[in-house]
Order: sequence, then C-alpha cells, then structure tokens
Amino acid sequence: MPHILLIEDETAIADTIIYALQREGFSCDWHNLGASGLAALKSRGADLLILDVGLPDGSGFERCKQIRQHTDTPIIFLTARSDEIDRIVGLEIGAD
Repeated sequence: MPHILLIEDETAIADTIIYALQREGFSCDWHNLGASGLAALKSRGADLLILDVGLPDGSGFERCKQIRQHTDTPIIFLTARSDEIDRIVGLEIGAD
C-alpha cells in the first residue's frame, strides 16, 4: 500500500485529506510540525510527501530544501497562496 506523509498544521484540513487518501487505499501519517515530519520522513520514508507552505515552525519552502538534501521523494505543496511567484519558487526548490 503506498504511504503518504502529510505535514499540515490545520487539523480540519489534515483530517479531510487523510480521509480522502485512506478512502482511495493509501496509508497516511500526519505531522503538524515540519520538524517532526522531517524526522518521520528520515526514519520511515514515504512514497509521497504533501507539505504545507505555512507551518508554525518554519516555511514549507525551507523544509523542502532540507528534504531535497536527503531524498527525491515526490513533494506536493499545499498552500492558500495564489501568487504565481510562490508557485515558481516551489517548483525551483524541488516541489513536484
């Protein structure tokens, strides 16, 4: 079963995503802080990472840079930002 790691600080958003992913047959771990999510990724790994841009313990963009130093796991950013520059930055630092 494909494993997805979700790093999102908003419980309601995380619950909705987890519900949808599990209904489609994915296993999912959720962390509400970038630091704990990064530790989980290093210890367990994942087939896909869904990463919030606005985390309370640091920018998702910065976490992406850290993650890319260790793995090429696909990353999808989750954000409320709509500016084109945010999309460009995300893709330039390694988001998929």
